[in-house]
Amino acid sequence: QVQLVESGGGLVQAGGSLRLSCAFSGSIFSFNAMGWYRQAPGKQRELVARINTGGTTEYAASVKGRFTISRDNAKNTLYLQMNGLKPEDTAVYYCNAAPLRGAQWGKGTLVTVSS
Repeated sequence: QVQLVESGGGLVQAGGSLRLSCAFSGSIFSFNAMGWYRQAPGKQRELVARINTGGTTEYAASVKGRFTISRDNAKNTLYLQMNGLKPEDTAVYYCNAAPLRGAQWGKGTLVTVSS
């Protein structure tokens, strides 16, 4: 069964930190690259960080140097450490395969950064 459950969001002041977690199940994730996506109000969903099964990472320019993606394959968990948060990071954050492979999205976790 394919399932994605994101957690760890919340309200934080600018400059603060949060750590997001994503519990995933299904071989579609275990054997493929995964990523963190976000969708801000009125904007399209975007990929902000990606990690392959070997641990190689990629980041969007807007978060590079501030966010760190990691995965624990033994625990079927994906993480996103977010430091130096900015108001423009406010969004609902989702995890999924990257590139997408047709899996249904989870509910996401809301991150709100106040100025």
